[in-house]
Amino acid sequence: MQFVLRFGADRLGFLREMASYGDIAHMQTRGLHFYLINHPELIQDVLVTHHRSFVKSRALQVARRLLGDGLLTSEGELHLRQRRLVQPAFHRQRMAAYSQVMASYAEQTAERWQELGNGATVNMAQEMMRLTLAIVGKALFDADVEGEAAEIGQALTEALHAVNRLLLPGGELSEKLPLPASQRAEQARQRLDATIYRIIAQRRASAQDRGDLVSMLLAAQDEEGGMSDGQVRDEAMTLFLAGHETTANALTWTWYLLSQNPAEERRLHKELDQVLAGRTPTLDDLPNLPYTRMVLSEAMRLYPPAYAIGRQVIEPYPVRDYVIEPGATVFVSQYVMHRDPRYWFDFERFDPNRWTPEAQARRPKFSYFPFSAGPRVCIGEGFAWTEGLLALATLAQRWQARLVVGQPVALEPLITLRPKYGMRMTLHRRR
Repeated sequence: MQFVLRFGADRLGFLREMASYGDIAHMQTRGLHFYLINHPELIQDVLVTHHRSFVKSRALQVARRLLGDGLLTSEGELHLRQRRLVQPAFHRQRMAAYSQVMASYAEQTAERWQELGNGATVNMAQEMMRLTLAIVGKALFDADVEGEAAEIGQALTEALHAVNRLLLPGGELSEKLPLPASQRAEQARQRLDATIYRIIAQRRASAQDRGDLVSMLLAAQDEEGGMSDGQVRDEAMTLFLAGHETTANALTWTWYLLSQNPAEERRLHKELDQVLAGRTPTLDDLPNLPYTRMVLSEAMRLYPPAYAIGRQVIEPYPVRDYVIEPGATVFVSQYVMHRDPRYWFDFERFDPNRWTPEAQARRPKFSYFPFSAGPRVCIGEGFAWTEGLLALATLAQRWQARLVVGQPVALEPLITLRPKYGMRMTLHRRR
């Protein structure tokens, strides 16, 4: 019980404390066994080489209450089938159309900031959530949800807190009680379902392929037939959450880090000015913006949107001198590994130069894995990189952001790594 309480109170601190005991750390409480594996080769074994020895951990089993059996939570043959059906939505030929949506909505955000005025104060976390929610709504669902962004964003936040509560001792029991928090969680889930099912109903009624994810899912067929509305809902809900929540957090932390590191910010601005000269970036510009990608890579090293991955062992799993028995939970943590001093010198420092080709070649591959790896690697990794880079390039060539004096900066590890108190910043027009 002490472990559970400590983990609930300070997940990141507890994971780093476990890592201090070595590459394989073990904790037992009330007959439950927990392991943290923190070495690149061993992480590769868990995620790639021996992935069949594991299923998803309790955290993602609990997340089924919100996400259903989407790609993030499903297992086995269902996961393989759904991934095959969803994969075409993320092929490169579709990315060109998505990229136009991404740049267009980022441009609209820049113009809205112009209307707010130089020196305006915004909550950058909310701003990035609003932007990425609009992008994922249009790109994946061909729906304009920007007008509902505040309401949907609040519902998502409430739903994420509900999943977090379920992981605490007695959480699943408390959910069944008529408590205000439980009622808010149910209302949030209903609000999100209403949005998704509305879009599904519109597509079914029109029977028209509009080139978006929902149209594709409704039309998708394999030897087992097509998807039910419930299956489409689960995949759409998963991508709705993952497609905007993670990128919004990555961008928020990027703005914060740039505000604290003016030399790196100036170098970013220099690249954007030279390559773009004030115009809106396109997909074809991204190969010519290497430093922009280095900045985003380094932000996701320090503040990875997915900060830990849990797996439940389903067969005896040998690792070095140990055998981990079935039923145990194994963690690998991006947040911990991305700060491991064996691979990251002065690891707390924001240094985009870690991402030159030469620097990357000196590090083992699995010292950095923000999108996981193996058969369960994030299906939207390419989408997320494109979205993050185009949004950052579009906004940063016009605007700087500075942290409001006295704004507390702390981490809130829910399903993703959010800033606990938001991120109030002032906007300053670049000259």
